[in-house]
Amino acid sequence: MTEKLNLAIVQMYIEAGSPDRNFARLEERLEQAAALTPKPDLILFPEMWNTGYALDEIEALADENGNRTKALISAFSKRHGIHVLAGSIAEKRADGVYNTTYAFDRSGQLQAEYSKIHLFRLMDEEKHLQAGNAPGVLDIDGSRAASMICYDIRFPELARRLALDGAKLLFVPAEWPNPRLHHWRTLLTARAIENQMFVVACNRTGSSGSTSFFGHSMVIDPWGEIVAEAGEDETILQATIDMALVDDVRTRIPVFEDRRPGLY
Repeated sequence: MTEKLNLAIVQMYIEAGSPDRNFARLEERLEQAAALTPKPDLILFPEMWNTGYALDEIEALADENGNRTKALISAFSKRHGIHVLAGSIAEKRADGVYNTTYAFDRSGQLQAEYSKIHLFRLMDEEKHLQAGNAPGVLDIDGSRAASMICYDIRFPELARRLALDGAKLLFVPAEWPNPRLHHWRTLLTARAIENQMFVVACNRTGSSGSTSFFGHSMVIDPWGEIVAEAGEDETILQATIDMALVDDVRTRIPVFEDRRPGLY
């Protein structure tokens, strides 16, 4: 098991309705991330990066079975020997479009995928997207990890379920808009503290129509301390985390042993 992980979080602009431009931008950012020192063990990027929230056109724009995304990320991961949690994309399936993230290991193999369970009514997701129906768990160099997507972080029961299933590291790709920066920082920190896990969140930046996005991608440790936080501009946020801290914190404050689920 690898205890220390070097992370690269690609906080990027997304152009709604322009998959080709977004793929080109992402490819450029991926190569920039791979060239960083220290070399990242894992790269994360934002939610719905292939299409943005062009929901009125999403059927035509979505990636058919994620094939274009899978080919790009698999080749990149294998070439560089880097885990990639591929943000999330609009993925077209036979029964509709899903908001889906893929996890690729260092050899370029797809090891897990997760489709957003909670659809955000304020952006009409439920009118255009299908909801996922299973949690997303994966392995990062021997450490159990999990993924949620954006609005999911408002549902603490999902994060707790993932922690009880052994997750020590939670990834959150997002398109979280202004003016809810306080909610973003508070909810992510709460999920880290209450579940005594690392939380690694990547938000987009820039504007889309009348909606602006504030970035502030961040890495939070199991004590709830912010290890790294970006500003509002495009950037690649770096952080190194020590997975041994999770077991240390869980030993010091045995929250999971003290639960009384029969009462709640």
